[in-house]
Amino acid sequence: MNERVKQLLVLGREHYAKREFEKAEQMLRMVLEEEDRYADVHDMLGVIAHSRGNFLVAERHFERALEINPGYTEAALNLAVTYNDRGKYEKAREVYSRIKVGPSGTTQGLDPFARGKLANMHADLAQAYHDAGLVREAIGEYEKAVGLCPQFADLQTKLGALLREINDLASARSRYEAALEAKPNYVPARLQLGILLLAVGDTSGARDHWEHVISLEPDNSQAKMYLRMLERRATQPPPAD
Repeated sequence: MNERVKQLLVLGREHYAKREFEKAEQMLRMVLEEEDRYADVHDMLGVIAHSRGNFLVAERHFERALEINPGYTEAALNLAVTYNDRGKYEKAREVYSRIKVGPSGTTQGLDPFARGKLANMHADLAQAYHDAGLVREAIGEYEKAVGLCPQFADLQTKLGALLREINDLASARSRYEAALEAKPNYVPARLQLGILLLAVGDTSGARDHWEHVISLEPDNSQAKMYLRMLERRATQPPPAD
């Protein structure tokens, strides 16, 4: 490797790590003009292309990365999700079936792109299970999704809703709280956690969450409705003995 290519690689990888994709792409393409033997260069260019919705170019880069290094797990995962995006479901399954994500079968070390795409694939399957009335199977898929990306507040909230559906209120609460830990101002989680707290008799806690929603979204009709309900309940006389 000559010094010019070495410097371009260093800069390209640094820009990529900072998500500065335009700068990274420029450097990485210059590397390819000199030498086409770095699998990670193709993988990074594939991720950049995919982020722009250019799935065909992404597919070609991921395929080339695997030609250079057939054991490149991240590139294989990226190729699988890109095949899926392009409707090549059988090819996606073939690639995915060959992936060994680590010596212990874990997903540690996957890049954020692969984790996010796999999490959303599990979430899509969860929705399909739920639509078919298979709630526990749906829960299993959402658990896989949040295992990959626990910071996805929307998936934590959807999992919480299904757990509440089967009356596992403690687990549902933990998922709503996980959603808010990841994204404190995520309104759907606050609304749902308020409903759950009301169901277990914590009226004050429910009110706190709904008032927080109003502070974020003053016109939120659901939160307004729930708070009016609490006000009416507070002014109603107790039932006669």
